[in-house]
Amino acid sequence: MFLESAIHPTQRRGWIEVICGSMFSGKTEELIRRLTRARIAKQRVEIFKPAIDTRYDEENVVSHNENSINSTPVQSSTQILIYANNVDVVGIDEAQFFDNELVSVCNKLANSGVRVVIAGLDMDFSGKPFGPIPALMATAEYVTKVHAICMHCGNLAQYSFRKTADEKLVMLGETDSYEPLCRDCFVKARGK
Repeated sequence: MFLESAIHPTQRRGWIEVICGSMFSGKTEELIRRLTRARIAKQRVEIFKPAIDTRYDEENVVSHNENSINSTPVQSSTQILIYANNVDVVGIDEAQFFDNELVSVCNKLANSGVRVVIAGLDMDFSGKPFGPIPALMATAEYVTKVHAICMHCGNLAQYSFRKTADEKLVMLGETDSYEPLCRDCFVKARGK
């Protein structure tokens, strides 16, 4: 009978949501929107970001549009498990900067009944999959790919083109260092 197999309303069911795309595509803006709605619904929310990301603020998650939400900076993904106690929702920004253990951390949280909302770049400046994001996309129940607008032609952009010659994988920057490009303009700009 249906009623016998139905989940009791007080039981929590967790899942993983990934918001990914290029720089300037609205990933953090969407993360903040989802977490704010959870707080309005009186859910217990905890937000984390990598301690390395101090571009706008040492502690808060801040979007390019200057919207912000309080967060806890952490050095490694396993620290999230230490701080995520008695919560309904965990938000994680700039997830590409975390180690690959983030996938296990997010699955542990979701398996324990927590909704996990993650935002991050899916590709690095060279167009290759970035950090734990591809594996998180594979294990997530929901994936939202957001797009910026190509700075060269106006089409949808999914690449974060680095305008400097720096070849380090992690280089924090803004519009002075990066611009969103579509596939065609990205290939032309990279000269490959």
